[in-house]
Amino acid sequence: MLTLLKLLKDGRFHSGEALGAALGVSRSAVWKQLQHLEAELNLPIHKVRGRGYQLATPLVLLSADEIARHVPVPTWTVHISDSIDSTNAEALRLIEAGRTAPFLVLSEQQTAGRGRRGRKWVSPFAQNVYYSLVLRIDGGMRQLEGLSLVVGLAVMQALRDVGVRNAGLKWPNDVLVGQKKIAGILLELIGDPADVCHVVLGIGINVNMQKADEVDQQWTSMQLETGNAVDRNYLVARLGVQLQAYLDRHRLSGFSAIQGEWEQSHLWQGRPVSLIAGVNQIDGVVLGIDGQGALRLSVDGVEKVYSGGELSLRLRDDS
Repeated sequence: MLTLLKLLKDGRFHSGEALGAALGVSRSAVWKQLQHLEAELNLPIHKVRGRGYQLATPLVLLSADEIARHVPVPTWTVHISDSIDSTNAEALRLIEAGRTAPFLVLSEQQTAGRGRRGRKWVSPFAQNVYYSLVLRIDGGMRQLEGLSLVVGLAVMQALRDVGVRNAGLKWPNDVLVGQKKIAGILLELIGDPADVCHVVLGIGINVNMQKADEVDQQWTSMQLETGNAVDRNYLVARLGVQLQAYLDRHRLSGFSAIQGEWEQSHLWQGRPVSLIAGVNQIDGVVLGIDGQGALRLSVDGVEKVYSGGELSLRLRDDS
C-alpha cells in the first residue's frame, strides 16, 4: 500500500493500468489499495475517468538524504518508519537492543502517540513531525537539569526559523502560538541517572495538519499560522541544528546559563495561573523559573517553587 502511495506522491494523475504495471498487480487490486489508503491514512484521492488517480495534495515524505542536504554537517543517524506505535517507544526498544546513541527516530505516522500525563498525541500520516532523539548521559545529573525546557527553546527557535515568528513557551514543555499548542515535548529516561542512562527527547510538532477532531485542547499548526505548507525535511534539519547548539550550551554551562533566555520567551511570565497537581490546585502569579528549571510562583505574596512531571499549568479565568 505504501509503495502505491509513493507512486502517487507527486500529486499527478496516474492511470490504473500504469499503477498496476508498476506494482505487478491487477487494476482491481490497485483499486482496493486505493480504498485502503483513503480509509486508513485519511488521504483524499481524486478519481477521474480517462485520467486515473491523483492525490488531492502532493506528499513530500521524510527522507534521511533530504534532511542531510539541509545540514552542513550531519549530526545523528536517522531511522525513519512509515508507521509505528510511537517514536519514543521505538527509541526505547532500540536502546534495549543495544543501538549506540546518539540516534534519531522519525515516523510518518504514530498509531499510539503519547503526550505528557498519558494523553494521546494525534498523529496523522505525513502531516506532522514525530521525532525522538536518543542521548547517552554519563554520570551527570546536572546534564538533566532543566533539559525539557532546553529542548523547548530549541523547538521554538526551529519554528521561528521556518516562519512561525510568534511561537513562545509554556512551562514546563509546550510550545504555543497565543494560547494554542503547536508542539509538545515528552522526555523519558532509561538506566541509572546517577551513573549511565539514556534519555529520549520526544518532540511532536503540528506542521501541515489542518483539522483534527480528536484533539481535546486548543491547537494550531505551522501551515495554519503561515498560510503555507512546510517542508518537513527542512524543519527536521533546522530542529537538529538548534538542538545541537542548545544541548552543547547546556552541557558546557548548565541550565542556569540558559534560564534568562527561557524566561524571556515564556508567554505566561507575570500572569495569574493555576497549577494543577492531581486533585489539588494552587493559584499564584508566575515569577519565572529557578536554576534547575522548576517553576517559581508567588502564592499569597510568598515565593514557592514547584517541579515534577505530573504538574499542569493553566491560565486563571481572571487573567
